[in-house]
Amino acid sequence: MSSDIAVRRTVAEVLDHVWENRSTIQSRDAYAMMLLALGRENPNLACVSADMNFEDHFALELPRQHVDLGIAEQNMIGVAAGMTVSARPVFANGMSPFAIARAYEQIKIDVAGADLPVKIVGTHAGLASGHYGPTHHSLEDIGVIRMLPNMTVVVPADAWQAAQATVAIAEDPGPVYLRLGRQATTALYEERTEFVLGRASVLREGGRVLFIATGPHPNLVAAQAARELAGRGVSAGHLNMHTVKPLDSEAVLHASANAEVVVTIEDHRALGGLGGAVCEVVAEAGGPPVRRIGVPDVHYDLVGGEEYLLHHAGINVDNAVAQALDVLA
Repeated sequence: MSSDIAVRRTVAEVLDHVWENRSTIQSRDAYAMMLLALGRENPNLACVSADMNFEDHFALELPRQHVDLGIAEQNMIGVAAGMTVSARPVFANGMSPFAIARAYEQIKIDVAGADLPVKIVGTHAGLASGHYGPTHHSLEDIGVIRMLPNMTVVVPADAWQAAQATVAIAEDPGPVYLRLGRQATTALYEERTEFVLGRASVLREGGRVLFIATGPHPNLVAAQAARELAGRGVSAGHLNMHTVKPLDSEAVLHASANAEVVVTIEDHRALGGLGGAVCEVVAEAGGPPVRRIGVPDVHYDLVGGEEYLLHHAGINVDNAVAQALDVLA
């Protein structure tokens, strides 16, 4: 828990602060700073949590807007849905592997089915807590949540986008899943950029290869792979698909119109997540072949650091380049 979160800042000041420190701030801390700023401005905003100490500053400063429900994610989602009678929006915070998988029925019925403004924020997503083993891997969350009606799924690429996304989902009238990691990651952007829900961010214009990535590490892999291909004389585009649902189909079809291969990269199973969503769009349009890079369809029971597990799963630059060149060959 960073004491920096407690500094009294407006929404605009939080954005400035996160931008200036974007490579050293954890995305969950950027989110917590912004949530506190939004809570100060909107007394109807509420926050519920499942024993998540990174948001303790919110509880200390705005106790009437916060409820800690302990390690009881199913109950947390039901309470969050009920609180929308008098509070809007309601942010429900937990570790992704438990806030989603353990509480899926409650999300399906109480939140998505009722189309309520509950913003589920899952930290430690993907392989971010790989050192705890498979109980703490969150590799199915994008897939299962994007299947539910009314749900928006947002996966920021860095702390800067996490802060922007928090503002955007607070203003959105429907239910949202915001997927965050654990540790700080290298900033993806060199210039301040606009964040719009449902609109992909173009980091590199399309070429013979199109990389589409979501989340911090996959986007860094895509950016480096595109540079390496360019060094070999192969043009490659790069889309940061920070909103997996609704997917920006227009951006996918436009960027892939002249591509010979699309490569999707995600810190998630290769089944059902971003890769599946992109395949649906490209296949229906009769587009180029799609190669999906993600965790394979096995019980991924390894224990280790996040970057080690990502590399072991093939979520790395060498594999991204190889997948693209294999199709081009």
